[in-house]
Amino acid sequence: MKGWILYKDEANRLKPETYEINRLVETARRSDIDITVIQPEQFELIVSGEDRESILLDGEPVALPDFLLPRMGAGTTYFALAIIRHLERLGVYSFSPSHSIEVVKDKLYTHQILAENNLPIPKTMLAKFPVDMKKVREHIGFPVVVKTLSGSQGFGVFLSESETSFEDLMQLIQASDSTTNIILQEFIESTMGRDLRVITIGGRAVACMERSVSDGSFKASYSRGGTVKKHEITPEIEWLATQTSQILKLDMAGIDLLFAGDHYKVCEANSSPGFEGIESCCDIDIPKEIYDFIRIRFGIFDNSSISSHAPRRHYR
Repeated sequence: MKGWILYKDEANRLKPETYEINRLVETARRSDIDITVIQPEQFELIVSGEDRESILLDGEPVALPDFLLPRMGAGTTYFALAIIRHLERLGVYSFSPSHSIEVVKDKLYTHQILAENNLPIPKTMLAKFPVDMKKVREHIGFPVVVKTLSGSQGFGVFLSESETSFEDLMQLIQASDSTTNIILQEFIESTMGRDLRVITIGGRAVACMERSVSDGSFKASYSRGGTVKKHEITPEIEWLATQTSQILKLDMAGIDLLFAGDHYKVCEANSSPGFEGIESCCDIDIPKEIYDFIRIRFGIFDNSSISSHAPRRHYR
């Protein structure tokens, strides 16, 4: 098989995915998969009836791969999304599809879809300027979590513990850019400084870890120095993670769950989750799981290569 990894190491990312990209490349080569890491800037797209030369790489026509691994997540630009769509139109399998990547970039839209399907989520409100404090107080309450519509690794997430600090933050955002779209979410005290990250592949929950911080921050993120440990995949965790990934049609997903008393709420879904943390605490080989699933999608059944981590139940 031949595959491309679509990736760009953005300067403003807190933690570049060098670990994930290296693992994907190394595992592919050990598995006799021809893999190449390509940046969006290397492409030229030509929309015409002649598909043979409708995509150029470094200015030249190129043989298309069998599959594409988009690894830009919330940082997927319009141009990168156009590349994924174009390759899909030419018959290249994208892991995950362009539509799903576009959907989960928008946190509000993601929550609208999950709420429509009766999955438990934090109460969420789209803010508009000037912010009506009375409506925030009535419908969300304080403390309140403030998020940008798109972001990852803890970027664009703030906690306003009081109306005063919230009002100051809103005034700052409005003064810098009043067109910024933000959402407000209820603060769940029982999940303060900790959450769960579940990795799903092909609609299966393959690993789960608990992330936590000890510096007083309310954000639990491995990329920001948090600690991780393996967590049991209970039936409830499995159901929430697999349902979320299936509803959003994500072949691979990082599903973040919040502790909500004795149960959980779905916080976010990521189309290109990092997996350094989960591999450090769980007995799991994420790249092997990915390539095993892709082989199955192409009808290549080699029992010697299929991961022993594959669970008994299949959801797709």
